[in-house]
Amino acid sequence: MASTPTAERLPRIGWLTFLRSRLIAHLQQREEQVFLLLSLTIGALTGLAVVAFIVVTERLGMRLYPVGSAAWRRVLVPVAGSLTMGVLLYRYFPNARGSGVPQTKAALFARDGFISLRTVLGKFFCTATTLASGIPLGREGPSVQVGAGIASVLGRWLRLRPEKVKALIPVGAAAAIAAAFNTPMAAVLFSLEEVMGDMHAPVLGAVVIASATSWAVLRLLLGNNPLFQVPQYTLVHPLELAIYALLGIAGGFLSVAFTRLLLEMRKFFLHLPKSTRWWHPVVGGVTVGLMGWIVPQVLGVGYTYVGSALNGTMALKLMLLLVVLKLFGVTVSYASGNAGGIFGPSLFLGAMLGGAVGTVAHGLLPGYTATPGAYALVGMGALFAGIVRAPMTSVLMIFEMTRDYAVIVPLMIANMTSLFISSRFQKQPIYEALAHQDGIHLPSCSTQDDVNQRTVALVMQKSPQILPGQMRVEDAIEQTRSSKLRNWPVADKGYFLGILNRKILERAFVDGRREQPLATIVETFHVLHLHTDHALHLALDRLSKYHLDALPVVNRADIHKLEGVITLSAVLDAYGIDRNGSPEPQ
Repeated sequence: MASTPTAERLPRIGWLTFLRSRLIAHLQQREEQVFLLLSLTIGALTGLAVVAFIVVTERLGMRLYPVGSAAWRRVLVPVAGSLTMGVLLYRYFPNARGSGVPQTKAALFARDGFISLRTVLGKFFCTATTLASGIPLGREGPSVQVGAGIASVLGRWLRLRPEKVKALIPVGAAAAIAAAFNTPMAAVLFSLEEVMGDMHAPVLGAVVIASATSWAVLRLLLGNNPLFQVPQYTLVHPLELAIYALLGIAGGFLSVAFTRLLLEMRKFFLHLPKSTRWWHPVVGGVTVGLMGWIVPQVLGVGYTYVGSALNGTMALKLMLLLVVLKLFGVTVSYASGNAGGIFGPSLFLGAMLGGAVGTVAHGLLPGYTATPGAYALVGMGALFAGIVRAPMTSVLMIFEMTRDYAVIVPLMIANMTSLFISSRFQKQPIYEALAHQDGIHLPSCSTQDDVNQRTVALVMQKSPQILPGQMRVEDAIEQTRSSKLRNWPVADKGYFLGILNRKILERAFVDGRREQPLATIVETFHVLHLHTDHALHLALDRLSKYHLDALPVVNRADIHKLEGVITLSAVLDAYGIDRNGSPEPQ
């Protein structure tokens, strides 16, 4: 009997590939049901990944520098671990650097939900190496990227539409936070508040399912143990509310110091040659190692010492010392390129600061204040709100940790005060600032609100007149002499450098720099630009405000990748207005 065409093809393409293609075709017809089922799968796999994270880092860390080990181990292990991790990141996993939250948001808003499997594996192993070696960063931020990466890989493997793959990113992020903190409700809120930037996102149901599933996996494998053992909270006297407000003020200023110090240090390292990045993390390893030689409590995330502060068993001098040492240890470690997050360090700093304030307050007013542990608890929320800028997530997270409603009011007072101070003195949130340093411009809330309006992508020119970076000033003047524009983008082998206008070119010519290449006279930092998803009215506003007739349109994930150019005449045409300023007849 003659074989069918399908049967003849099977030996060549393989049964597995054939079944996968048939399964995908079947699932694509039921995309909504598949999405919910996929949320369950993502939650389970992310929960397993976070549990593995916890077990590997804790057990490996106990072997590398056990309690009571020699002082030389506390120096050698962080240095060796950061060097190993630096080489791995430089050669094999370049996209696994950083905390993971900015990278997750970049994948959502600028890369169509794409996170590679290599990045997921690299993030897991490099962060595990970092944390186990004593570098004082957190595992929660990296867990977010791992969870989002699992979601991205599964969505693309099933060949879901790009919109659906993007929608899976916050699902994986919520599952990661639920397992990392043992706080499923706060995980849902964080995913919507920080990752999505939209509390009314349509993926709410899937986010809840993934968060609950991940939390259930955590409980099944590691038990229902809270992240911290916290004593019952009581408000002794209304006077305490004023002290909590003072704690919020202190937390706000410490948040500003943390953010600015981190950004300035990271800016320094980013300006070093890229070929040297393999050894940058060692700077953090050496700094932490020397600190750990004298004060062992600096090593690692330090959740054990957070527990001591929450239960009021840590000395005031040690808590103050740890605030200072941890501040510098964390910022140097992160800025130098070690893999790890800032969630855990923010909670540690908050606990130490709050414990110190509580110890002083209880010593001065013992009859009017609670034990220092209560202030350590509120301090954790205040620092988290001030650094991460997710105040509602902070409140709900602390509430889930304590399961005590009485702590809500002091926590809200401290959180809002800290948020006000940090927002006042550090305008740009830390994740947004970190993304900007990497050349990634994430959309603001106002930009996301404009998605249904006419956008820059509709009217930009994708093949603009580009001046090569190696072109001489004299040649550029001659080439642009007949151009209708007054400013032009400059690029060097596809790498967008900036924009030049006729005035700058003529000034360089008069100053005797006619033989110099354009790359030497163009401003490469803080270049005025637009993105394809910007609303058209924003383009018109910037063009008119700075008296320009053209602006470069760059990629959100890489500001040196030129997408096109938008001109004033094209914007006016889109609005039906002629160059004389009057509406064209319809």
